Amino acid sequence: MAAYCSFRAGGSSAYLVEVSNTEELRETLKFVTSEGLPHVILGNGSNTLFADGLYDGVVIKLDDSSEEFGSAEFYEDGSVRAGAAMLLSALSRMAAAEPRCLSGMEGLSGIPGSVGGAVFMNAGAYGYEMKDVLTSAHGVSSDGMSERDFSPEEMDLSYRHSAFMSNGYIITSACLKLHEDDHEEIRKRMADFTERRVTKQPLSYPSAGSTFKRPEGYFAGKLIEDSGLKGLTVGGAQVSTLHAGFVINKGNATATEILELIHLVQDIVFDKFGVRLEPEVRIIENK
Repeated sequence: MAAYCSFRAGGSSAYLVEVSNTEELRETLKFVTSEGLPHVILGNGSNTLFADGLYDGVVIKLDDSSEEFGSAEFYEDGSVRAGAAMLLSALSRMAAAEPRCLSGMEGLSGIPGSVGGAVFMNAGAYGYEMKDVLTSAHGVSSDGMSERDFSPEEMDLSYRHSAFMSNGYIITSACLKLHEDDHEEIRKRMADFTERRVTKQPLSYPSAGSTFKRPEGYFAGKLIEDSGLKGLTVGGAQVSTLHAGFVINKGNATATEILELIHLVQDIVFDKFGVRLEPEVRIIENK
């Protein structure tokens, strides 16, 4: 699964099924449910790490090149309906481009994830969050037997959290509400956020973005840096010397090494500051 995840590390899966539309997704879910097969949904893999060894189940991946899951439709009132597998970066560029000139996603434009994944975890950056523009999402039940729309209230969106983390529904599309703005102003904001990422984040190495959630009242990166952990390594995994909030794959790291480093950072920060860091990365354990 290393080839499907941005960490470029991890174990393997017994099966991988790529689905192109909601019908294929529902039929696949019905099958794995009837057979009692463990299964997991994978988007862009930018926030996921499969443990080393074999995941003896089915990985279901939404096809980002398909018409339903990988495209977006824009409407005159500034709303947009986007497939769950579409990249946030691509959607942001499409929204900002002339003649649309739609604002609201500038801070999300550099997040290397899919629309579905961004809704699932209420992704955010630089003061922007998905919940700020999200008006509804469509999902399929975990057994494939039903599908429905979810309102913002039903999605229960908060910091790196949504109801989809517990209700079992798989997001297939999302509707956003954006607003018109001056094209040059949108471009400047996007360029500014891009510059911040390029200069302050270790984008040249495989990672899953920010490794830890922001603990209330603190910043994870500062706690890690103040613990003297910048540059700490376990095998090929390293706490980035550029930004301590990132664990990176410095060279052929295994998932085990990455997880050992994450746990080591958690323990040291807790011993020094009494704060237990919670991983933002989704860890898929072997079944």
